[in-house]
Amino acid sequence: MKAKDIKVLMVASENDALPKGKVGGIADVIRDLPAALLNQNCDVSVVMPSYGFLHKELSNLKSVKNIKFLFSNLMYEAVCYRHIDSSGVVNFIIDCPDFYTGFSSGDEKKIYCDDPPDAPFATDATKFAFFSRAVAEGIKNKVFGEITTIHLHDWHTAFLLILREFHQDYNELKKYQTVFTIHNLAFQGIRPFQGHSSSLKEWYPDLFKFDRALLADARWQDCINPMAAGIRLADAVNTVSPTYAKEILKPSNPPLYYGGDGLESDLLNVQKKGKLFGILNGCDYKLKRQMPVYNFSLLLKYFKNLVQGWAAESDYLKISHYFTLGKLNSININDYKNPVILTSIGRVVEQKFYLLKAKGLNNFTAMQRILKAIKGRGVYIVLGTGSKEYERFLIEMSLNYENFIFLNGYSNECSDILYANGHLFLMPSSYEPCGISQLYAMREGQPCVVHGVGGLNDTVKDNKNGFVFYGNTVEDKIDNFVDKCIAAVDMKENNVLKWNNICSSAQKTKFTWDKSVKEYIEKIYR
Repeated sequence: MKAKDIKVLMVASENDALPKGKVGGIADVIRDLPAALLNQNCDVSVVMPSYGFLHKELSNLKSVKNIKFLFSNLMYEAVCYRHIDSSGVVNFIIDCPDFYTGFSSGDEKKIYCDDPPDAPFATDATKFAFFSRAVAEGIKNKVFGEITTIHLHDWHTAFLLILREFHQDYNELKKYQTVFTIHNLAFQGIRPFQGHSSSLKEWYPDLFKFDRALLADARWQDCINPMAAGIRLADAVNTVSPTYAKEILKPSNPPLYYGGDGLESDLLNVQKKGKLFGILNGCDYKLKRQMPVYNFSLLLKYFKNLVQGWAAESDYLKISHYFTLGKLNSININDYKNPVILTSIGRVVEQKFYLLKAKGLNNFTAMQRILKAIKGRGVYIVLGTGSKEYERFLIEMSLNYENFIFLNGYSNECSDILYANGHLFLMPSSYEPCGISQLYAMREGQPCVVHGVGGLNDTVKDNKNGFVFYGNTVEDKIDNFVDKCIAAVDMKENNVLKWNNICSSAQKTKFTWDKSVKEYIEKIYR
């Protein structure tokens, strides 16, 4: 099959090619991978939900067709919109006011919802089960044009594979090749088979016969596991880095080791059949922005304006913004003539920050030791939002350490400024399927200190283009992380030649989408 004969429909929950279509790393992939495929002469399009608001963010939308289908014993009519983004990729957006208005609250615009602990994933699973039914009906009725391959991303889209395999109305979808990409195995979307408004029987009452074993969670047999279904039912499965593809074949033992999260047997089975691939995500180096070089004083002014802007957007002042503004106003700039600037950007969650919050053998957290070690020499700046537990930890660190600044929000411009002006990027993720932040930092010539897992292991080489730590115990990892950070700061101050060589090597290291796309074409699509 020639590249021009490959016709891919990407099905995803996020897409950064669309305004307000990004939450995490999936959005970066769905922005860049289709465009790179298009450059290799493949025919590619993307479909995602509107969530009731995304289609309103675009002015040049065209309504393609209305799609009618049964969901939860009700007939719905969804509208399929068509939009061509700046790279030339066709994006389809599915909206249904009768459905999505039931999940919105006032002007709130959210892609994912936070459900209570007694009903995890309930709202999102219902939304994505609905979306998948609409996509299945759309494929059946040629709404998205000619297709050879349906490429699905994470658990949110696995319901389409269930309908393809077991629903009598969608048998013809079996003629299309299916690819299932795992972006983060930790999130699996587990819900009951029945007995709840968010369950398989409620979503698809006309799904008469199905193989329960192919859908059930290995631990909770009365529950459906969409991630497991995606792995078991797809023609090919891939992860977003080669190392992560190996890690998930072993059982998890958190917080020391993060592997298959209960799905290692399924993944080993797929691997034995030659259907499991690890293809590293790329980075779009054309997107690099020429950000100005700020001195520390100008950075503080920028941060102050940024946080004031965030505070003004809300009806109430967040405690993190209050404390950060106080910190920015109280810092004595004369104490920081030319500080080493450490940075982190990302979701403030356990995956990303556990090794900063946990204690090493000396009973201090990694963050405490790092901030003490660079006192008078440097500052550490974190940009991001996330879980309340980890946000509280960072607020506490900000109160106790003058040289730590917590920017509790997100801004593309601010992240670009930190990538361009930071000296050392810290990314001690407990696990990392691929990681994009380290690629952006390296693109700007900012070396990274990373945990040698997943895509971090595939992209950063110790003492060559960055710094990598490992450990046989959690305490080892924490202490080795701290040692690497301190050694890197010492190198910048005392061994300028070696430091500059590492910065230069980081900037020269390229992981292009062209290389990744060739692997998709050769290993999977063909």
